Amino acid sequence: MPLHLTLPHTTPASEAEAVAVQLRLRERVVADSSGPAPGAPGTVVVGVDVAYDDDRDLVAAAAVALDAASLEVVAEATAAGPVAFPYVPGLLAFRELPAVLAALDRLTVAPDLVVCDGYGLAHPRRFGLASHLGVLTDLPTIGVAKNPPPLAVREPPRPLAPGRGATAPLLDAGDEVGRALRTRDGVRPVYVSPGHRTTLDDACAHTLPLTVGVRLPQTTRLADRLCRDTLASGG
Repeated sequence: MPLHLTLPHTTPASEAEAVAVQLRLRERVVADSSGPAPGAPGTVVVGVDVAYDDDRDLVAAAAVALDAASLEVVAEATAAGPVAFPYVPGLLAFRELPAVLAALDRLTVAPDLVVCDGYGLAHPRRFGLASHLGVLTDLPTIGVAKNPPPLAVREPPRPLAPGRGATAPLLDAGDEVGRALRTRDGVRPVYVSPGHRTTLDDACAHTLPLTVGVRLPQTTRLADRLCRDTLASGG
């Protein structure tokens, strides 16, 4: 199903230009509940992830669509191409978006929600991959990251209770931009933030049912495996 872009993606010529793009586009982020409600019947949730082959300067992306209720795979697609932007912390979206957009364009189903392996508002400029992807496509997006984001926390973090479903705020200059979310009892948390057309409460509520018996969302686990298999098979 062809992907409709609200805005075109372009590769910046420099780090300064990339930062300027982020600062301009972040004004278009919509922080509301216009995306699907957590638990809504028939929701198609799509996980996206990328893998790199540094020897060939290649990036592969995978998009895996699941029925949110059953977690059964309903479609999947991949895309690979040259890495278009150098590695710069905080600007990883410019390396990943071309392949991610191509993989989404090859899906045979329309996403209701996209889960990114990365950040949304929990980003130094409050415009991580999930927000960037959401603004370009106008799809509801959330970020679920394996590691805590590099934020300017201005107060001691609240202790995270050991049980599944426990949360603690991720703070940037006093604002809550995400949450640490415990998805398994006694296991280190994931880091959830809204990207576009969703709220922080909804982002956490979407994430927890995707992590039945595992730490990472099933969307992320399957997309990670698929993009690595794509590189291993030659891209």
